[in-house]
Amino acid sequence: MSRYEILSPVDIERHVANGEPVVIYEGYVLHLGEWINMHPGGKLAILHMVGRDATDEINIYHTNKAILMMTKHRIGRVELPWANLNPPIRSPDYYINLEKRKAKREALGLGHIDSEKRMRGRSVDLGSAAVLVGKKLIRNDNCVRRSTGIPADIPEKSPMLAVETSTFDAAKEKKARRHQYAIEQEQREREEGWRDNPSVDVETQMAIITEYRALNEQFKSEGLYNCNYTAYAWESLRYLALFAAFGYCLHIKWYITSAMFLGLFWQQIMFTAHDAGHRGITGNFVYDTLIGAFIADFCCGLSIGWWKSSHNVHHLVTNMPEHDPDIQNIPMFSITPTYMKSVLSSFYNFRFVWDGACDLLVPYQKWWYYPIMALARFNLYFLGWLHLCSPRAQQLGAAWWTRPVEITFMCCYWYIFGYLLVWCTLPTWSDRVAFVLTSHFVTIILHIQITLSHWGMPTASLGPTESFPQHQLRTTMDVDCPHWLDWFHGGLQFQAVHHLFPRVPRHNLRRGQELVRNFAQKTGVKYTCLTFVDCNKAVLARLEQVSDIVKNMDASLLVN
Repeated sequence: MSRYEILSPVDIERHVANGEPVVIYEGYVLHLGEWINMHPGGKLAILHMVGRDATDEINIYHTNKAILMMTKHRIGRVELPWANLNPPIRSPDYYINLEKRKAKREALGLGHIDSEKRMRGRSVDLGSAAVLVGKKLIRNDNCVRRSTGIPADIPEKSPMLAVETSTFDAAKEKKARRHQYAIEQEQREREEGWRDNPSVDVETQMAIITEYRALNEQFKSEGLYNCNYTAYAWESLRYLALFAAFGYCLHIKWYITSAMFLGLFWQQIMFTAHDAGHRGITGNFVYDTLIGAFIADFCCGLSIGWWKSSHNVHHLVTNMPEHDPDIQNIPMFSITPTYMKSVLSSFYNFRFVWDGACDLLVPYQKWWYYPIMALARFNLYFLGWLHLCSPRAQQLGAAWWTRPVEITFMCCYWYIFGYLLVWCTLPTWSDRVAFVLTSHFVTIILHIQITLSHWGMPTASLGPTESFPQHQLRTTMDVDCPHWLDWFHGGLQFQAVHHLFPRVPRHNLRRGQELVRNFAQKTGVKYTCLTFVDCNKAVLARLEQVSDIVKNMDASLLVN
């Protein structure tokens, strides 16, 4: 008989209300207050599982060794099936309430000793992980006033409000109508999801989970979690050939051709960085992190730490507008009308406000999808350094050493690429500009590959009872391509399979796709797999659909 007592839903709710990160795993209650600051995957990955049955997420993302370590964090058991709670981090008022609690503690003179007490009491500051350099914290009254459209720097009794009452009322009405229109569009997509997929009742979803766990065992029995190192040997030869072509063309002063080969080298080698980021090469966190950092930071100038911090969350809350940082791109892009409600990002602790820039840019977003993808690498440089300079990069506990390693590698990249190559080797400014732009434009292929599998898929939630496997298949699509073209896509063509089994090395994903197809047919969960051209069409259609919603909404407001 188990020595752990049964905890009721009320007990779990009490733990969550006290700010304690409790997670359900195989019927056990894990209290991760002593571990959350040490979690190599970051705090947010845990925060999004608070109060939820995270059995599948934990099994899929962790090795047996890591799972064994979690047993020491057990504090009780619950009766299954467990009815998931809504994690506090997903509440629109979470950061407001957090700031109020902090202010109250400081007023009581507990601020300077609070963190130590919370560690001993195994509760944590569930919001500190979301503070990012460059993002202004939304605090108390200012946040409430901004959410109603009142600028934070205007006093509550400002004479300007009396003078401009009619203008303010019109803007407030416009905002309210946008909010309602977005809700209606979300509901329409939600109804389509309910219609096209199995019911989200507990019994149906548990049957899907049972099949998914059996599928995971089949992946293991077929050795799909084992890395094919021979395939990586061939991969390495291709990388070396591209790099040699870049070097040779640079030597004979074919600068534009050389830049094209360098861009292709970057595009291809980042596939291996993606594998390493998911521990799909050696399975060892340290080794795979070093491999990923060498490729991404040293060879490409991109922060693998930034990528992992956002990508870990993206895999757990895929295509959720308020939580998935990979789709939070307004005012340049919006793949969902949800952003018309001006949502608060739980990742950035920053409110994405739908303003005049969105009204101006979103209606034409499909026209600059490809131009922006061609320039995306420059943005990734910026985001990488922003991450390394932020508190988030310093909150990795056992993985603290990754930050100085990344900074060192990225400095080496800029010394070699920026100084030795661009500045010292290329003779003129025109050659330098052309080389940099060409090499970066070529990586458009990678950026399109990254966005294809999600930007054309649904974003509306079907409710807290929807299982992990159904949500992943419903919000992710695969690219259908012949076997001989796998090298071009580098495993990113199997994103739906990858989201179900992220630690499976990419050379095994084609076999995994066959098994996932059978799983989808057996369970009735919708599985989307389109050709590369049709995937592009789906993304453009989604962008145009949201653009039309904005145009129609604007026209409706003008008429009224």
